[in-house]
Amino acid sequence: MAQPSSPFSKQQLLPQEETLEILKQKGELFIGLPKENQYQEKRICLTPDAVNAITAHGHRVLIESGAGDGANFSDKDYSDAGAEITRDTKKVFSCPLILKVEPPTLAELEFLNPQTIVISALQIKTQAKDYFEAMAKKRLTAIAFEYIRDEDGKYPAVRSLSEIAGISSILIASELMAMTNKGNGLMFGNISGVPPVEVVIIGAGTVGEFAARSAMGLGANIKVFDNSITKLRNIQTNLNRTIYTSTVQPKNLLKALKRCDVAIGATRGKDRSPIVVSDTMVEHMKKGAVIIDVSIDMGGCFETTEVTNHDAPTFEKYGVIHYGVPNIPSRYPRTSSISISNIFTPYLLKIGEDGGLEHSLRFDKGLRNGLYMYHGILTNKSVGDWFGLSYSDINFLIF
Repeated sequence: MAQPSSPFSKQQLLPQEETLEILKQKGELFIGLPKENQYQEKRICLTPDAVNAITAHGHRVLIESGAGDGANFSDKDYSDAGAEITRDTKKVFSCPLILKVEPPTLAELEFLNPQTIVISALQIKTQAKDYFEAMAKKRLTAIAFEYIRDEDGKYPAVRSLSEIAGISSILIASELMAMTNKGNGLMFGNISGVPPVEVVIIGAGTVGEFAARSAMGLGANIKVFDNSITKLRNIQTNLNRTIYTSTVQPKNLLKALKRCDVAIGATRGKDRSPIVVSDTMVEHMKKGAVIIDVSIDMGGCFETTEVTNHDAPTFEKYGVIHYGVPNIPSRYPRTSSISISNIFTPYLLKIGEDGGLEHSLRFDKGLRNGLYMYHGILTNKSVGDWFGLSYSDINFLIF
């Protein structure tokens, strides 16, 4: 007897896995932008244009009066963009989401409500153990923007600020060489019949690449040193030019330094920048030559460099002008603010779209990489190892 034909195929009769719909509910963000009070910090995390985009999506932004002054953004620019302005610092810090360039100080942490979300730089080298203990006590959630990764696994905030630092180093060097600044009177620029300025760049990362790009644009002759052949190969590809590249060999480096008019230090180390140029090497450089040590924030790669500031940026040693300001991008606060704002804005809109930071952290691995404190629990291994604090893997806490 014939089997009655089934209305379902064999495939449809097999057990299927059930897919539950994940409801993402849009969340309204309330963002506080306090005034930066650290020495010579003039940048701000959001430009008026960014505030406009954020408030247009139904979010609130509260800004401390004068927070944008350093970057030439007035209170009126912000209020026209939809932000609320207040002179009450504590009121700004009581917002559930705080955006800052510099990490909040211990005194500022006191103003924060428990469970606040803080997005800022971490600057691990300048912190102490009690800072993280104070954060844990308030059960804060904190994200360091220098640790956020994009889809390519790169660090967008670090890259943007490195681009600015690289370009700035050449602009600063050209200023320092002017006779009005007691320099040697040489000018960057490919003037017919005049030998070009010689520039030595130590380090072929982002800072080195953008310093090289600017120097070449101004008609200089450049020599790039780095111990990574891959980086040297990449810099040639990115610049689309065949340039002098070499690994860091003392004999070659000394020869180049003796001839150069400008030397740029752009190396990075794990804990400290390696000292590549010794005291004796600097002694052999031309009188009136200029050293810009961009890696001074990590100790510097010239043995002779000391930390300076924007008010007194240079000093002289062996007749060589040294520039050792650690926070070069804040020299151009408006450009730096636009650059930081471009990184923050899409993340903030995404957090709002996802219905809050919890959801965004769940779905965005790159943002999760920037998280170092989650409801008062330390989640960053390098911070834990550095300060001898216990930490938990964020993946166990979120899922």
